[in-house]
Amino acid sequence: MAKLLEGKPLAEKIKEEIKSEISSLKKKPVLASIQVGDNAGAEAYVKSQKKTAETLGIEYQFHKLSQDTTEVSLIEFIQKLNSDKSVNGVIIQMPLPGQIDYKKISQFILPEKDVEGMHPANIGKIVFGKAKILPCTPAAVMELLNSTGVNLYGKEVVVVGHSEIVGKPLSLLLLDKFATVTICHIGTSGAGKLEEHVRKAEVLIVAVGKAGLIKGEWIKEDAIVIDVGINRVGDKIVGDVEFETAEKRASYITPVPGGVGPLTVTMLMRNVVEAAKLQQQ
Repeated sequence: MAKLLEGKPLAEKIKEEIKSEISSLKKKPVLASIQVGDNAGAEAYVKSQKKTAETLGIEYQFHKLSQDTTEVSLIEFIQKLNSDKSVNGVIIQMPLPGQIDYKKISQFILPEKDVEGMHPANIGKIVFGKAKILPCTPAAVMELLNSTGVNLYGKEVVVVGHSEIVGKPLSLLLLDKFATVTICHIGTSGAGKLEEHVRKAEVLIVAVGKAGLIKGEWIKEDAIVIDVGINRVGDKIVGDVEFETAEKRASYITPVPGGVGPLTVTMLMRNVVEAAKLQQQ
């Protein structure tokens, strides 16, 4: 039976490290958060960010713009925050209204204030193993893997899902640890090869957003399973992996909810402190 890899205890430990880093800064870090229009999911995330920031000693500035905000006016607003020396980090809450393209907009945040780690310059630094600010979910996954004590050198690691925010940057971080990385996606599934790859995985990370996509019996004995997926099925929240069967085969597995989720906001706050340090230097 697998050991549960819970995010909350790990998040608490990292928060203590963040607090001590903040105490050595010249001034309190400031995170500016932008939400465009109304969205219940975004509002819940903002609440969680604000609460975490305040408990750590980070100032959280919340800016809510109207639903009909144009790309041009959002870019102007971002540029104002870029030139405000008191602001250390800028985050844009998702989802954005249809008239705004996030990929385009996110490039206007200064790389040193991009606390989501998604600016092309920050992603480029991951390629060279020089990144100080990492995308939050991949950083959370790496922390969970570190907590198991596993040496990733030469391990067969399979990442299911190749999104810009999780799969792609995560695969680069894993390569940096000399893991043997296989990335599976809709093409793998379409070719009928997903099961074949998953069965080989000594470490399996799934980030697709499709309940029960990975069958429990596919899990290799003693594999480490990190399930990033969050899906609502009836009144339950479940991951992308069939948990009950997978739990019997794996050595470690993340619960959903309670695994990766609690760590992502903590990683965001760590990025804010990292950004403040870079700017103070």
